[in-house]
Amino acid sequence: MVWGRKSVVAEKYTLIYKFLFMKNLIPTIVVAVLFFSAGLFVTDAFGKQPPQAGYILEHEKDIAVDETGPHKGGGNTTAHKFFKAATDSKLQFTKRILHPGSAIGYHLQKEEEIYYISSGSGEMSMNGATFIVQAGDAILTLPGSSHGLKQTGKEDLVVIINYEKK
Repeated sequence: MVWGRKSVVAEKYTLIYKFLFMKNLIPTIVVAVLFFSAGLFVTDAFGKQPPQAGYILEHEKDIAVDETGPHKGGGNTTAHKFFKAATDSKLQFTKRILHPGSAIGYHLQKEEEIYYISSGSGEMSMNGATFIVQAGDAILTLPGSSHGLKQTGKEDLVVIINYEKK
């Protein structure tokens, strides 16, 4: 480097700066960087990202979990508990597959709950009464009622369950 002369690199940066400043691009770039940084901060600060476009899409194969029958029902079941990440949602939506010999144990219901039998057959107990359920049946259990569901037959009993979270 020769004293008294600008380096080639310094001259290039000076030309780029002058070009950006003349085109009023520096304030635009600064604002863009600030908004981007603010977005990163908000995402990190709240620890989750909001659903894109106001919805969440999940596929049952991605969330399937093998569990014993809930409420001490016993046997082998497969649970698909949709939208667990939607912590602000008031609804629980579950597909449960009761494999042969499994059940949802008899329990007190504290909020309205809907069972929709998608396939298979079973025996529903409700407030001491027992009745057969099959594909296409929908059962609304009201608060204060007790109920349970047992798989019967040779094929799985598939039930869609919906209720309001506590």
